[in-house]
Amino acid sequence: MRLHTQVMLLLVAGCARQEQPPAVDTLATTPAVAATREVVAEGFSTPESAIYDADQAVWFVTNINGVPSEKDGNGFISRLTRDGTIDSRHFVEGGRGGATLHAPKGQAITGDTLWVADIDAVRGFNKRTGAPLAAVEFGRRARFLNDIAVGPDGALYITDTGIIIANGQIEHPGPDRLFRLAGRTITILAEGDRLERPNGIAWDNANRRFIMVGFGGKTVFAWAPDSTPAAMAEGPGGHDGVVVLDDGRILVSSWADSTVFLAGKDRSSKTVTGVDAPADIGLDPSRRRIAIPLFNRNRVEFWTIP
Repeated sequence: MRLHTQVMLLLVAGCARQEQPPAVDTLATTPAVAATREVVAEGFSTPESAIYDADQAVWFVTNINGVPSEKDGNGFISRLTRDGTIDSRHFVEGGRGGATLHAPKGQAITGDTLWVADIDAVRGFNKRTGAPLAAVEFGRRARFLNDIAVGPDGALYITDTGIIIANGQIEHPGPDRLFRLAGRTITILAEGDRLERPNGIAWDNANRRFIMVGFGGKTVFAWAPDSTPAAMAEGPGGHDGVVVLDDGRILVSSWADSTVFLAGKDRSSKTVTGVDAPADIGLDPSRRRIAIPLFNRNRVEFWTIP
């Protein structure tokens, strides 16, 4: 765990030094909407992403269980009940039952398939049994696949942060990329430093657009299919996860100031504070409850948004 903490502190520090482009909104200093912490679940190993499956009323949490860019084969996915109790710590486990998992991060669900970003591959598992179903290797096109969103066309949209981690050191050889995966066809939709080390991505159905945030900048991006990402708001930086509430509000997690904030068109405001290294957040929309994996604390906290 010491290595994990050192590695991610270096990443945050490196992001803070990067020159930031201008964006349109600023982060408010006083919380406008305060969320309520409901449950704290312990017993994870470098938890990175949480996703809610309304079909089964369960959460899935990915566990890197090692260095985030190392192909060590020991990653796993935990399954939790709707209220945050661990139902199966190793629902999917690298090296068991034919499953391959190294450092699993962002997730998405289509039908009965749970898709997971795993360094330079996207892997699919049966969301009911955990059985491996598919694997799409990106090869040299990807360095650090991070998050996944399902688009209106049913394709998967995947961010690549463009970093590598070796011997406790963070390097950013790039390129930062945004991919579209349809079947086994991989398309590069955007690339370059202007993407600010892209991390979290979500589909905003009400506004027919994607929302994307980067770990290496302060911009909250919005972009429609067949367009280019454009700044829509600004946060504190070190952005990781993003979800869109049913009323259109956008929640983003930030390592820079240990918060989850509401990214508004005219103003952004903190709604959760004091969460150390908040990774890829998940949403149970029926209860407006978010799950926040705390990367450095090996736990997941569940908060209700007013």
